[in-house]
Amino acid sequence: MTDAPASTPAADSPRLASVRLDENDAPWPLRPWIMAAIGALAGLLFHMLVDRQYVAEPAPLLDALAAFIAVSTVVFLLGVEIRRWHWALGFALLWGAVMGLISGYSAGYNLNGSPIEWPFWSGILAVLVATPLFQTRRDVAPDWRFWKLWQMPYERLHSHAWTDAVIGAAGLVFVGITFLLVVLIGQMFKLIGIDLIERLLNGEWFGWMLAGAAFGGAVGLLRERDKLVATLQRLVMIVLGVLAPVLAAALALFLLSLLGTGLTPLWESGFSTAALMMAAAAFAVLLANAVIGNGRDDRSANRFLQIAAAVLVAAVLPLAVIAFYSMHLRVIQYGWTPERIWGVIAAIIALAYGAAGLWSVAKGRRDFDDLLRPLQQKLAIGLMLLALFLALPLMDFGAISTRDQLARLKTGTTKAEKFDWAALAFDFGPAGRRALADLAKSPDKARADLAKWALAAQNRWDLNVPGEAVDAADVTYGAKPIRDKVRVLPAGQLLPPEAYAALDTRGQCKTAPCAAYVLGSDRIVVAGRGNNVVLFARDAKTGEWAEDYEGFRGGAIAEGLTIDELEKAVIEVRPVQRRQLFVNGKPLGEDFE
Repeated sequence: MTDAPASTPAADSPRLASVRLDENDAPWPLRPWIMAAIGALAGLLFHMLVDRQYVAEPAPLLDALAAFIAVSTVVFLLGVEIRRWHWALGFALLWGAVMGLISGYSAGYNLNGSPIEWPFWSGILAVLVATPLFQTRRDVAPDWRFWKLWQMPYERLHSHAWTDAVIGAAGLVFVGITFLLVVLIGQMFKLIGIDLIERLLNGEWFGWMLAGAAFGGAVGLLRERDKLVATLQRLVMIVLGVLAPVLAAALALFLLSLLGTGLTPLWESGFSTAALMMAAAAFAVLLANAVIGNGRDDRSANRFLQIAAAVLVAAVLPLAVIAFYSMHLRVIQYGWTPERIWGVIAAIIALAYGAAGLWSVAKGRRDFDDLLRPLQQKLAIGLMLLALFLALPLMDFGAISTRDQLARLKTGTTKAEKFDWAALAFDFGPAGRRALADLAKSPDKARADLAKWALAAQNRWDLNVPGEAVDAADVTYGAKPIRDKVRVLPAGQLLPPEAYAALDTRGQCKTAPCAAYVLGSDRIVVAGRGNNVVLFARDAKTGEWAEDYEGFRGGAIAEGLTIDELEKAVIEVRPVQRRQLFVNGKPLGEDFE
């Protein structure tokens, strides 16, 4: 390591120098107050950007700005030091801009899309990995030569990663405690007739400001005493290290058992095999690193724990192979989707780490960790770059999935009635919508009707569950106006337009007839397909109709009703006598019998 320290050691401080981990970090007594102010301001700005309850249309630009504020603030709070603070500011603003771009693009990618999609989480992963890399480079580099990341001292990088995790988690816990304390204080003052604090808590703007201030203040306070945090970090690593033999034994027994049972029981379990294997591999990496520590001097001296760490590292590769094979079978059976592409990429990353870990154990044996640490550093840099590349709108996973699913549809591998029309309409982005528009012009009438049905849907819940067969009659029926689908009872009663609108929004009568029984001017009960009974009530102030979730008190449900019965059968509302427990004249619990 040839890079020089970032700065000369700070002057001694009789009060704070003893609690700073790095002697190059000068005391910064005002840090907690500055960080709390920054967090409070960021919380207010974030609330102003996300508080759009009266905005009907999506606003990708506002989502992008909200992500920019949130990410840049958190990264700055976690990574800033008084020395080279402008580096931290530039780093935070850069990542905030990147995450803003990702969030804005994700929000406008799908119809009714959310900014928090797979690319967003990929970007967050890149940020989490990049932050300790930046902190380490800032500490030791004389300039901005970030292409020399692999030459950084592993001990400092590993320490920054764990310290950031501990401080971030402690900051979130402090936010929760702060809210509980403020609620307690508010209730105390409310007892004497002062409800100002309670009214403030009811305002979302105050909640976001309080959360930002609490998180910033906690991070600032802990950074000023990071030597104490390092002690807490070591305690966490010791506790996690104790769990390493438990997981190592479990994984060894599991993998040996597979030699006898084969992989077939994994596919029949009903759980996502790939997700379970990936989670097990992630825990194995975490616990192994808790044992091996920052370096040879930091690793556990317990030989039993060292063997457990080696077993955990070696087990990652077979777990990753099983996860990859599981995703492979899933793709062969159902084709590509964005989620499956992300899953395969995650499995490939696990394979890379597993191969590096197994090579380290095979070659280094007892000192495998000396070989593993530099490989982990290189893998972390590669993971950051890959996660950033995948998060940016450079590759269209929706277009890849659309091409594959259309090919399966055209070759007959997937039947039209089994095709996931909802995914094409709401998950595959612009390519999926364009494909639907083309299919709507298909000479195959059934396929064209299904495509038109998917294009007309305002949300995915108006369509069938993925994999569930689609009845062409449902599609034709769904095109009828809502008034033609509802049988209104008793005879002669009429429903107001607002009630029809509520029924149409809920979708209970979307693809099959239903019956609405008028209970009064402000309540109706609706029966639909599948014995689905819903109570609707009219709001006395706004006049709008909505579901009345508290109106039902339980009771028996008839089985086997058909569509014809709803259209022609005698439907009535009868008074039913029920029994319920009363204590001192007051009802207790639900009614029974």
